[in-house]
Amino acid sequence: MGKTVEELNIGDKASFTKTVTEYDVYSFAGVSLDFNPSHTDAQWASSTFYGKIIAHAVLSMGFISNVLGTQLPGAGVIYVRQKLEYKKPIFVDDTITATVEVIKKDEAKNRVWLHTWTANQNGEVVADGEALMMPPRKATAKVM
Repeated sequence: MGKTVEELNIGDKASFTKTVTEYDVYSFAGVSLDFNPSHTDAQWASSTFYGKIIAHAVLSMGFISNVLGTQLPGAGVIYVRQKLEYKKPIFVDDTITATVEVIKKDEAKNRVWLHTWTANQNGEVVADGEALMMPPRKATAKVM
């Protein structure tokens, strides 16, 4: 089980790093049915502003979700809200690190706010935002 609101502290951080592959981009297109040629057609994408295929921007959100759901707070957490501003594209072969940091918590309401961001291998911020989460509650012992 993930950390409860009582176990979380302001400044707690966690991260996840992944190199984006063509397979990731095409798999996401298949799941989301977003076959925008910017993501799936190298010839078409070569004529665009970036000159090559760009990954779906929401991959950043997926990487952030990975950290929130598996590390901080972790298993059992419920997403309430995510704000995210996309600042740079993700290209195939970019190595993206998603990081989350606890910035505020409300124990009475069982809510925690986290600064959420992704950065590429050059340290450039790709996406920046904030998540509001509902951490898992403390397990209560059953009395028989």
